[in-house]
Amino acid sequence: MCVPLAASCGDGKVDPGEACDDGNTVDTDACTAVCADAVCGDGIVQEGVEACDDGNGDDADDCSSMCALASCGDGVLQDGEACDDGNDDDTDDCLATCMVATCGDGAVHAGVEDCDDGNADDTDECPSTCLAAECGDGFVHAGVEACDDGNDVDTDACLSTCVAASCGDGVVQAGVEECDDDNDVNTDACAACKTAECGDGFVQAGAEQCDDGNVVGGDGCEADCTLACGNDCWGEAGCMTAGGRCIRFTCTPGNASATACDSCFGWQPISYDEWLNQGYCSDVTTKYRQVHNTETRCGQAPMCCSDPAACAGGDNAWHFHDGANNRYVGPCLGCQGDMNCTFWNGVDNGSYTRITACEKM
Repeated sequence: MCVPLAASCGDGKVDPGEACDDGNTVDTDACTAVCADAVCGDGIVQEGVEACDDGNGDDADDCSSMCALASCGDGVLQDGEACDDGNDDDTDDCLATCMVATCGDGAVHAGVEDCDDGNADDTDECPSTCLAAECGDGFVHAGVEACDDGNDVDTDACLSTCVAASCGDGVVQAGVEECDDDNDVNTDACAACKTAECGDGFVQAGAEQCDDGNVVGGDGCEADCTLACGNDCWGEAGCMTAGGRCIRFTCTPGNASATACDSCFGWQPISYDEWLNQGYCSDVTTKYRQVHNTETRCGQAPMCCSDPAACAGGDNAWHFHDGANNRYVGPCLGCQGDMNCTFWNGVDNGSYTRITACEKM
């Protein structure tokens, strides 16, 4: 008589109470050794199907509830991860390394950072602020900026263009410069970025004849920055007469005798009355004789002569103004020994050029 065998897991038959029976005791295939269907979470790693199976549904450990090994980028925040957004995009809040995006991580956070070069060097194109280097950010960009004080004030030591303030840049540096006229000319009203004045060592054009860096008289340049009277009657300093008058010769059209001395070089015109009645005629003519004897000057020479050679000519008269007209008077310069101050005494308001004597103010 045949006796049926008792049902058992592994006999290859699915008996009541068994989900499966594959006739073996292998736990890593689709049917476990206890005849249960292999599922994620049963604690058994199904070969070729699961990477792990730790028998729980905890996603924060090494094996996820999907029976996948925990990894950065799986969208599950694991121990050791600061974030995990399930992607490998380095431009969002969470890097592909599962670290929170920060300035200096080497990845440019879109919409937040201009740049990110992964270092804390504030002198390159991307400072530690992760904002593109620019003038006024307070960081000196090496090779590009000379300075950067973080402001747009032009009167301090660093201009708003990130160029170091210097004399001649056209901006007055507070507490350092009195003026700055955007040039390196020291003969105008602003010399070496200080307001030009007598004694500063720079000759201010049109205002000073000399400037020897002091306001001491008697050293060739007087305390008011005028030249001490010299020995050249045509030159800038003029010459001294026996009567103590510092005079200078020039050539003057008859219609300009009243203003030539002022307009030519800023000296005082000698008037017709001074010439004839106050001793100027004989005093100045005597000096002229010492220099030129009976040579004559001017003729059709240009106005404002400062060189006897340029003032050569055949004229024999002096020019002065009588308050109403320009006058030509004596002595006769080409006449030997003549000192007659009224040798000629006529009116000349024309353009004919004659010699004029000017006096230092």
